[in-house]
Amino acid sequence: MNTLSRRGILAASAAAIAAAQMPRLTFAQTVAPITLSAATRTLDINGRAATVFGLAGPGGQGLVFDPGKRFRVDLTNDLDVGTIIHWHGQIPPNAQDGVPDIPMPVLAPGETRSYDFDARPGTHWMHSHVPIQEMQLLAAPLIVRTQQDLAADRQEVVMFLHDFSFKSPEEVLAEISGGLGGGHGAGHGAGADAPPTQGMRMGGMSAMQGMDHGARGGMQMRNMPGMGGMAMDLNDYEWDAYLANDRTLSDPEIVQVERGGRIRLRVINAAAATVFWIETGAARARLVAVDGHAIRPLPGTRFGLAMGQRLDIEIDLPSEVGAWPILALREGAREQTGLILSTLGAEVRRLEAVADTEAPAFDTDLAQEARLIGLDPLPDRPVDRSHMLMLGGSMQPYVWTINGAVWGQHQPITARSGERVVLSFHNMSMMAHPMHLHGHVFQVVGLKGRRVAGALRDTVHVPPMSMVEVALDAGEAARWMLHCHHMPHLASGMMTEFAVTASV
Repeated sequence: MNTLSRRGILAASAAAIAAAQMPRLTFAQTVAPITLSAATRTLDINGRAATVFGLAGPGGQGLVFDPGKRFRVDLTNDLDVGTIIHWHGQIPPNAQDGVPDIPMPVLAPGETRSYDFDARPGTHWMHSHVPIQEMQLLAAPLIVRTQQDLAADRQEVVMFLHDFSFKSPEEVLAEISGGLGGGHGAGHGAGADAPPTQGMRMGGMSAMQGMDHGARGGMQMRNMPGMGGMAMDLNDYEWDAYLANDRTLSDPEIVQVERGGRIRLRVINAAAATVFWIETGAARARLVAVDGHAIRPLPGTRFGLAMGQRLDIEIDLPSEVGAWPILALREGAREQTGLILSTLGAEVRRLEAVADTEAPAFDTDLAQEARLIGLDPLPDRPVDRSHMLMLGGSMQPYVWTINGAVWGQHQPITARSGERVVLSFHNMSMMAHPMHLHGHVFQVVGLKGRRVAGALRDTVHVPPMSMVEVALDAGEAARWMLHCHHMPHLASGMMTEFAVTASV
């Protein structure tokens, strides 16, 4: 293999590859702020036009920052409703974190707001922190490269995953919740003053009790064997389509690659309520990072990720002409999406959107998580404070809680800036919960009561009837959101706050 030749080819074709790929990635190379717009766009989904939201930079959806570049962005709201964007995986000053009214209000239509902070390297993303807007695809990749990325002899490919319904988010939530629908909406901290166009109110647990929950429209319950004979609830909505880079398998993205080339596949699960398995098929692969943080390379051809999580997978392609599908399989179901890596001149066969067999439930025994070992763990130090968080809820009534309370009735999780804090997530429900903490990176240190030196993350999957412990060092004294990244769960109130006060 001629390394210099390959690097020359990759450098010469980088612009063409970026233009051909979706998301089209805007390279943030200048000192001037990058302009980013929250706006509507139209997709062709299985031959049917769909109007969705998006985050458009000068070159399209998504941003890529090279090493040493600050996150300097001017965000303009070109929608006709208020919105606010959270920079998932980044740690900006709290005022720039992107949560409605904590502390900044949503951007009004036509308003522009500036952001400026140190960008953290890795595979991250940006999305509206209004649940119904994330369900309308108001999200995009946010990639921050390292010097090693620039020097590496490999091609980068982004796979951005969504679930999609032609129905409005309000209709979807009403069907899932049995018509109750009232929840978190835009108003994480907005309270009763949140404009009604931004989402649904937090009705609270009392509004959910005693209601008649019958069949839920588009939802088909899938009960999977669980712990102690109980059944896990998976996939609480039947979406119309599952997208990889805004496309279904009826017209997938085909990424041109080299024979014998190496790929760094950056997978982002931006779905509202779908866990995916990523399958590389015949291509040799290894997982090298999760949530933007390097891990000890883990070989395999199937890796899973929950909502809000990211995977970096290195793939070594065979030195022959060919096409290699990279599939995203919906857990506990047959639906699939994905993209195709193809050399020049290869035959690309049509792939079905429905597989022959159902994919398994994701990591119910935490076997995948247990194999992840972070390469840059937190330094050893005594634990200053521990909190237990009980994750609860049910399908009937559709209520999801942290420590028995929905948002608005919650008791904050407290710490002082600089303290080492351990959070123990105990999931007492029969649905999994991807728990995301704003403003911090944590390390997985316990799985079902067993101590581990696990991966660094910002979003951890907690299976039904399981316990996961994470350790972190409390950061800026501020109110930081801690919530489930399953959007219907969040919309029904599954959120609390990590309230950090100044050290004494």
